Amino acid sequence: MAKSTRKTSTAAAAQTSTRSTRSTTRKSTKAEPSSAIKQEPPATPPRSSARKRPASPPSTPQSSTKKKPKLEDSTDLSPLNLLATPLKPTTSTTTNSTTLQSRKLKSYTQHGALQSPFPTFPHPTPAACKKAHRILAAMHGARPRPQTVTASATRAGCGDAPSVLDALVRTILSQNTSDVNSARAKRSMDAVYGRSDAWASIAGGGQAKLQAAIKCGGLSAVKSRVIMSILEQVYDRYGGYTLEHLRGVSSAQAMEEMLSFKGVGPKTASCVLLFCLGRESFAVDTHVWRISGLLGWRPAGASRDQTHLHLDARVPDEDKYGLHVLLVTHGKRCGECKAGGRSVGKCELRRAFRGVKEEKGEGGVRKGEEGKDGVKKEEMEEEKDVKTKVEVED
Repeated sequence: MAKSTRKTSTAAAAQTSTRSTRSTTRKSTKAEPSSAIKQEPPATPPRSSARKRPASPPSTPQSSTKKKPKLEDSTDLSPLNLLATPLKPTTSTTTNSTTLQSRKLKSYTQHGALQSPFPTFPHPTPAACKKAHRILAAMHGARPRPQTVTASATRAGCGDAPSVLDALVRTILSQNTSDVNSARAKRSMDAVYGRSDAWASIAGGGQAKLQAAIKCGGLSAVKSRVIMSILEQVYDRYGGYTLEHLRGVSSAQAMEEMLSFKGVGPKTASCVLLFCLGRESFAVDTHVWRISGLLGWRPAGASRDQTHLHLDARVPDEDKYGLHVLLVTHGKRCGECKAGGRSVGKCELRRAFRGVKEEKGEGGVRKGEEGKDGVKKEEMEEEKDVKTKVEVED
């Protein structure tokens, strides 16, 4: 009995020791996580610092987003607002326009009156001009200068009006379009303003009204802007709508005065000199420029403005009016000399000057260029209109 009691007490003690060991192990196992959690704080500062980094930069985006509404408040960039708000001319646009005016005046004053930019180019000679004048007069009838200048009530014309300002505006209406279209524009101005030279009403009505009135004549946006600009400049300079003082100055001075207006080039100014003021000036429009190239009367690369200076210096004064009018008429009627025409050897004028064109390769039209002289779309349409209209001679 004593032995069994000792065995039992020994076994109980062993179990108690085993339990305490297990309990200690469990406690230590459970305590490890807590010790790990306690050791995490040193690792948290990097996380907290990483989270704080986005917090400091927000001030920069916020400041930039605050500036955008200010820009949008001052200028509404929505498409509807852009369509509703008229655009103001930029500094670059004004600079380009001023530069163009300066170039025109410089080109004219550099060569001066009756000085060609091509002094070594020998054509046309005075004899050649008279020969062409005779041929064209035989083909289309003589064109003497009229004794008096009368403004047409039905067509715009091209400078043929007794009032200098009226002649200038009518010539602008005739730019890059047909006689039919410019006449429509002139009659529409009569209907809208009472008469086409009601300058105060035209200037007071604004560009939009004028543009709508001359829309039927083509290029109304450009022409209305030019006309309004001229009226404004004339009134600012002289306190009224008149240019009659040009009758008392030389042709060179009148030319320079008209070229100083924005939108007025040598051809327009030359037409006013020739038809309104009765001066001897050889205007070069698209027909004269084209035919002078076909006849070898200008270098192949000469522009219209250069051709004006060249021919104005070489065509005799007594032939300038008639020859100009006949070249324009011939350019509209002759199938070989009109825009896009092809030479078939039947044009008497071209046959008479074929040798000049071939002389030393100095012809005014490069090989393969015939009929492709850069005619604008409006000028091609002009030829269609000429077929259907009753022509009124200049």
